[in-house]
Amino acid sequence: MDLGASVTTRQQYVARRAFAVGDAAESQGGVVHRDQLRGMDVGRNVIRNEVAARRWTVVGRKSIQIGSGPLTPVARLWVAVWECATGAVLDGASSLLASGLTGFEPSVIDLSVPGQERYRVNEGTRVTVRRQLARATRAGLPRSTIEVAMIRAAQLAASDRQAALLICLPVQQRLTASSRLLAAWSGVRRSPRRAHIDLVIKDVCDGAHSLGELDFGRFSRAVGLPQPARQAVRRGPSGRIYLDVRFHNGLVVEVDGAHHLVGFNPVDDALRANAVTLDAQLVLRIPVLGLRLEPAAFMTQVVHAHRLLQARATAW
Repeated sequence: MDLGASVTTRQQYVARRAFAVGDAAESQGGVVHRDQLRGMDVGRNVIRNEVAARRWTVVGRKSIQIGSGPLTPVARLWVAVWECATGAVLDGASSLLASGLTGFEPSVIDLSVPGQERYRVNEGTRVTVRRQLARATRAGLPRSTIEVAMIRAAQLAASDRQAALLICLPVQQRLTASSRLLAAWSGVRRSPRRAHIDLVIKDVCDGAHSLGELDFGRFSRAVGLPQPARQAVRRGPSGRIYLDVRFHNGLVVEVDGAHHLVGFNPVDDALRANAVTLDAQLVLRIPVLGLRLEPAAFMTQVVHAHRLLQARATAW
């Protein structure tokens, strides 16, 4: 028997196994599941030795960190799923984060599990039992589809404002299309915050009955302003300009829906607003969602601008 060849073969085997473990860990933020290690022929003794040597770290009943130190954000998501239940999936804002959402940091990791599954609620997680998870995707981190996750994130949000943010951000970051969000929402029959979420989704998707110029008149009456003209026509350097709202003293208010953020619309809007301002008029821009979330703050600005123009007119 060639002992040298046997040793070489063993070393090659260990090296290939180490490479496989490292490759799996790299794709999962630095952590692996014990079942994955078992499938790579890594037994309990190997795990015990690596942990004793402080090359690996036990971070749960099923989760092993290849290395040491703080877990990466991605690793925390994997560990949360593994340690909860076999059929657990990320949901709500956590699912959106796994799908590429930026600009929001969830305070807890939201998970959903099927009703028949036994599960554990670990520190820093929130678990919801659901009758079925048929719409979950398991490409990479197990998680709900973006549209379902958006709706559930809004339902679980700490406030109406946060709920609106979690509807707006994925659409703005093009993680989904308005049509898919509307389709998913149309299938929801019962929902916490249903009225608020319905209005926000319609605002973001420019759906029917969204808040707009017609509603602005109601806000104007509430703060004691005169009724403005809607869709007033002015002539600009490139032709006619249609103004959403115009008061008799020259104050113009543009109520911007979600479509104003698409393509070249911001450029066209800026040119139009500048042309009106150069015509000795004052232009205020209000996103339609702003009237939904901060009506008092925006109307305070409108009142201030209206009084300012009135004072100027009197002084002249």
